[in-house]
Order: sequence, then C-alpha cells, then structure tokens
Amino acid sequence: MKHFLFCIILVILTACGTSKTIVDKPITFNEERIQLTNEYMASRYGLEQDTPTITPKMIVLHWTAIPTLEKSFNAFHPITLPSRPDLVNASDLNVSSQFLVDVDGTIYRLMPETTMARHVIGLNHTAIGVENVGGTEEVPLTKAQIKANIWLVKYLAEKYPIEYLIGHYQYTNFEGHELWLEVDEGYRTQKTDPGEDFMKAVKKGTRKLNLKSAPIKTL
Repeated sequence: MKHFLFCIILVILTACGTSKTIVDKPITFNEERIQLTNEYMASRYGLEQDTPTITPKMIVLHWTAIPTLEKSFNAFHPITLPSRPDLVNASDLNVSSQFLVDVDGTIYRLMPETTMARHVIGLNHTAIGVENVGGTEEVPLTKAQIKANIWLVKYLAEKYPIEYLIGHYQYTNFEGHELWLEVDEGYRTQKTDPGEDFMKAVKKGTRKLNLKSAPIKTL
C-alpha cells in the first residue's frame, strides 16, 4: 500500500514538473492607454470600437533584443512611446505584447490576452504577441524559451481560433491578405526576430496543431 501511494505521489510530482504556469505581471493599461489603443485601431485599421478587444487568429513570436526581464518589462510598461522615430509618427501608443518569456522559460502575461497590443504592423488587430527576453549575440534565446513558447502556443490554440503562427520577420508576407489592415503603404520596419532557427523549433514542437505559416511573398 505504501509503495502504491509513493508511486501515485511520484506520478503527480512528475506531471507537475512538466506543466507550465503563467505569471501575471501587468503593464500600465489605464484609460489613457485604452484611448490611445482605440485611436490606433481606428486610424491604422479603420476599426471603430468602444473597447480595444481582438479576436486572435494569429500568434506572433518576437525577441526583445534587451538582456534582462526587468529592462524588457520597463520598455513596455509606459503608456506612451519613448524615442522611436520609426514608430512615433504612426502613433504615440507604446509598443507592448500580451506575453513576455524570460530566459529561464518563465511566462509572464503583461495584459489581457484579447486586448490589442502594439507589436506587429498591420496585424495587431488579430494577433497575440509573445516577446522573448534577449535575442542578441550576448544574450541568445534559450532552449527553455523554446519549450515555453511551444507550451504557450498550445495553450492559446486551445482557447482561441488561432490559424497562424509566425515570426515577426514574416509579417510583411501578409500584405494583401484579408487579415492585413494597415492603411499606410509607407509604414514598415525591417525585422529579423525571433530568428529562423527559433521559429523552426517552435513550429516543430507545435506541428500537431497544424497552424499555418505566413503566406509566401510574391515579387
């Protein structure tokens, strides 16, 4: 009997060890940020809404190119955009994402999953963003982050009608797609995050979900 109970406890502990949790670590999202988000949706996408809610059909993976969790969080926390001349002309709304994954694989939820975050041009209205701390030569993305992203994608795909899983560097492939709503043809930035190797690893780990990749861009 004791041996049986020990086996049950061992199974439970093993199962718990392979599970993940999401830690809520909210950025500032007050009335001012809500207003700026609604204004962004109206001016960039032509979407007039009372609340900045989205129906997620896509997950976009990123890296922060910032070496620590604290500094990455602090980049998203302010309401208005710091000095970013490539973005500020489009809106004063600060960049953000729904999730931030630390180098040890801990997943932080920065804001409600179905509230619009500014993280990908043309697609914010339908995309959940997942930022990963690091991504530089000094602080490369980790295996723990790959595992955490795989878990998070599965978690989100169970909750929402997710169709696409892409890396930030692939966002312009959606130009002309029905999901693409950016009104300014000149508003684009060059991206490489989160890297092709990282995307391949996460796509491999979530292949049973049959999520679509970005469309092939034609010249």
